[in-house]
Amino acid sequence: MTKISIIIPIINEAENIANLLNYLIEISSKKNISEIIVVDGGSTDNSISVVSEFKKVNLLQSEKGRAKQMNVGAKHAKGDILYFLHADSFPPQDFDTLLINEVEKGHAAGCFKMQFNSQHWWLKLAGYFTKFSWSFCRGGDQSLFITKELFHRIGGYNEDYVIYEDNIIVKKLYDLNQFKVIQKPIITSARKYEKHGVWKLQYHFFVIHLKHALGKPPKHLLAYYNKHISVK
Repeated sequence: MTKISIIIPIINEAENIANLLNYLIEISSKKNISEIIVVDGGSTDNSISVVSEFKKVNLLQSEKGRAKQMNVGAKHAKGDILYFLHADSFPPQDFDTLLINEVEKGHAAGCFKMQFNSQHWWLKLAGYFTKFSWSFCRGGDQSLFITKELFHRIGGYNEDYVIYEDNIIVKKLYDLNQFKVIQKPIITSARKYEKHGVWKLQYHFFVIHLKHALGKPPKHLLAYYNKHISVK
């Protein structure tokens, strides 16, 4: 039977992770979920204690960096499908059945379309465009499902990228023509936009995309991110 391993990388998510874990446990089917794995990257808040309260959740430790954390989770995963999810993103009802159905149809990787928990017109528009299959409409907040076999075949996440790791793996999958956008919305937090301002943050994200397109190395992208977008 096909089963899913949910992998959630966190760092200092004590205020959010319990809500997500309770939600996942409530809406998913035990027959479809092999395990929920939370990979902590060195939290200094109460995240580890919060996750430890969930006895059926596997808590792992890793070096900081989502790519490293997600690779650690994948290494320990038992499921046939790996489902990478951010701590502030809530997949749709029956997400587990939807993922398994797509894999059984031959779609080895993909994501959900996205909706921000915000009424700002630009964020609503940005969310609307995620319904399309264009690669530039993709982002980590949409989550990622991928068969374990394909994940290991492409080498997993590129750990050279502390940021932008989602875009790198998605490009690989598009190059292989292995990507499906499921037309159900995942609801993701607009907290970074609320903190930095919509236009300011959108500008910085554009610059990061541009720098990557111009061939700037991962360390250069990270330096820009750390300077202009505070990280935990």
